[in-house]
Amino acid sequence: MAKSAAQNNPSPSQLIEARIAALGDWRGELLGRLRALIKQADPHVVEEVKWRKPSNPLGVPVWEHAGMICTGETYKDKVKLTFANGAALKDPSRLFNSSLDGNTRRAIDFHEGDRIDEKALTALICAAVELNTAKAKR
Repeated sequence: MAKSAAQNNPSPSQLIEARIAALGDWRGELLGRLRALIKQADPHVVEEVKWRKPSNPLGVPVWEHAGMICTGETYKDKVKLTFANGAALKDPSRLFNSSLDGNTRRAIDFHEGDRIDEKALTALICAAVELNTAKAKR
């Protein structure tokens, strides 16, 4: 039986859902929660998947709005949200705890059992969208 077009060319959202399901552990559950928060914080967010390769066929989830907001990477011991322009964002709640040395990116490493400060993360996502849209207007 032939595969449907959707099976041959899954949408980015379907690939992200497949990535979450394939993890099958706390990392998938956490990535799903973070994804829901991102979509709640910015209902106009666009989901993409980048950096697909044979060793990572499902790629890396990416959320964009007038440019990249953040990526969601999974590792054996953590889920990492990397904000493309995190160094330019105010982080009064000090969520950023990784990639602090660079001039552009900042990341948040979430480990098993970590509590998500939803209010602070939502504010950070909204600030990233605001920064992107301000840059796009120039």
